[in-house]
Amino acid sequence: MFAEKLLIDKRGVVVYITREHVTHPKDMPARKTPIKRKVRNWTAADSAELYGVEDWSNDYFSVSKAGEVNVHLVDTDGSIKEVSLPGIMKGLEERGTNVPVLLRFRDLLHARIDELNKSFSKAIKAAGYTGKYRGVYPIKVNQQRMVVEEVVAHGQKYHYGLEAGSKPELIAAMAYMRDAESFLMCNGYKDDEFIDLALMGMRMGMKICLILEMPNELPAILRRAEALGVEPNLGVRVRLASKGSGHWSESAGDKSVFGLNAAQVIDVVDTLKAAGKLHCLKALHYHQGSQISNVTVIRGGLTEACRIYIDLVKEGAPMGTLDMGGGLAVDYDGSKTNFHSSCNYSIEEYARDIVEVVGELCTKHGVEHPTLVTESGRAVSAYHAVLVFNVLDVTSAPGSEAQPPALPENANDILLALDETHRMLTRKNIQECYNDAIYYRDQLRAMFHHGNATLRERGVGEAIYWHIMGLISRRIAEMSEIPEDLKEVSDNMVDYYYSNFSVFQSLPDSWAIDQLFPVMPIQRLGERPTQKAVLVDITCDCDGKVDHFIDREDVAKSLPLHEVDPKENYYVAIFMVGAYQETLGDLHNLLGDTNVVSVHLENGRPVFTHEEEGDSVADVLSYVKYDAKDLVSKFRNLAERGVEQGLISPRQRRDALEAYRNGLSGYTYYEL
Repeated sequence: MFAEKLLIDKRGVVVYITREHVTHPKDMPARKTPIKRKVRNWTAADSAELYGVEDWSNDYFSVSKAGEVNVHLVDTDGSIKEVSLPGIMKGLEERGTNVPVLLRFRDLLHARIDELNKSFSKAIKAAGYTGKYRGVYPIKVNQQRMVVEEVVAHGQKYHYGLEAGSKPELIAAMAYMRDAESFLMCNGYKDDEFIDLALMGMRMGMKICLILEMPNELPAILRRAEALGVEPNLGVRVRLASKGSGHWSESAGDKSVFGLNAAQVIDVVDTLKAAGKLHCLKALHYHQGSQISNVTVIRGGLTEACRIYIDLVKEGAPMGTLDMGGGLAVDYDGSKTNFHSSCNYSIEEYARDIVEVVGELCTKHGVEHPTLVTESGRAVSAYHAVLVFNVLDVTSAPGSEAQPPALPENANDILLALDETHRMLTRKNIQECYNDAIYYRDQLRAMFHHGNATLRERGVGEAIYWHIMGLISRRIAEMSEIPEDLKEVSDNMVDYYYSNFSVFQSLPDSWAIDQLFPVMPIQRLGERPTQKAVLVDITCDCDGKVDHFIDREDVAKSLPLHEVDPKENYYVAIFMVGAYQETLGDLHNLLGDTNVVSVHLENGRPVFTHEEEGDSVADVLSYVKYDAKDLVSKFRNLAERGVEQGLISPRQRRDALEAYRNGLSGYTYYEL
């Protein structure tokens, strides 16, 4: 008698159905042949589940039945249509745009602004809150002109404003402010020039608020305001005792480098009273940190801030605005938890909690409901940008060859023992063979170190060792429970996919703080990805890699990818890179900005706009103070000496000089 058995992988997907022997009736002898595994055909839906697209995409991306990643864009008639990312890449190829390329989708910026403002509007109406919501976009999150333009233009219907934390950001923001009801919040260090610009903007009717970050700013602002004859709009940033969570938890709490503690806030109130300027204090601001994954932390900080706000009103300050800063998190991994790359709340819940806490406390103490301000930058801009690059080459995991090398004649005892371990490996003795393989490998290395084994012997031995590890890795993939010390084996058996981008330029948070981003191929998703890969960039740095990926159970140390066909481009995309990554990117190995293209739909057809060429070699060299003409001159002199010394011909000199000039004008990344 036989029973059907479903075998399910860790994602809950049925991989095959087999038959398990249960009894041995007299007329049915026991079978000794291996059980055959019937593997179900892989589909694009399996890939969508494998890479968690529905979990992290917020319905902005999907996988088509054709096995391609689609982005959801708004057409001219207002309908949402699915647009193929490989199709976009083909169009860019035909136009001569090289990878890596950063794709911007303005519709996703618009959608996030809509969702944020509509969520607050709904919460305010449901709670009977009498104040308003006015969001601002902090320019530091992504200062690119196209991003700021789109935020201001689309956000105008919500009176959506900007936040500037430096003089350059203030100068950029003031040029784009067109709405008298939109806030321009001024944070950061402020010299007299910064203060004067802000005060002049106030005089011109702009809704600018100077936030006091440090105690010594107040005298300077009052002095410049008197000199210019302007009544300043002031806010005070308070340093909360309630800390944030995740990587930026120190943005609040006693160790915070910005903001005033309770004693210093009272000093500000007393100074303003003495100067007859308490009526200028109109806003309370605080910041608990970026990417706050736990909504309970948000409520705790808000409660403390609201109590301070209420007491400032009771001190006689008019107030009217409560600015909660940033912190609204993005669910990068789709787990909807309080993990640092996720969040356990939605935008709607975030808005409801803020409105509820502020409304209830202010009503209880008889204080008018303030205008609510959030400085949500990551939540607005993260989704809109996608980095796409091609895979240049692959180094397979060690031990992936069909057979290990043959033993040399007169092989030593250690090699013989390793070979025996390789041949005797079974599922039952997997732990024993693992222990033996490590022992014999280490013995062989010690012999080599002391001159008792040759390089060839060591090489053969290590090849056999890696074959053993490969066999173990494949066996443990079929095991329901894996011994702890065997888990590392699978992590080490990965292919290196050399990819045409720079982690330091385009994905600095992955390198610096282990931030997780959704990563996946954008085509061939109807095929099963059979390789376990780590992405290696083209910098000559051992840190130039992405080796931590989204996984439903834990952080994965490899990414499932397909075998690469050298005859066609294999494209991989990193999603949700619209916040901070461009601003923080550096010139490691002088790899510069990538090509950038904005994409939207018109009458069902993708339209490419705001095309920006990435940095040329000459561009990045100029950033570090090289002059292109001087470099050409020096190289010309070098080539001429080669002619004089008979090393090259005059024609070869010309070819070398032409290649040098072409190199200067070329893309810093690998060009096809």
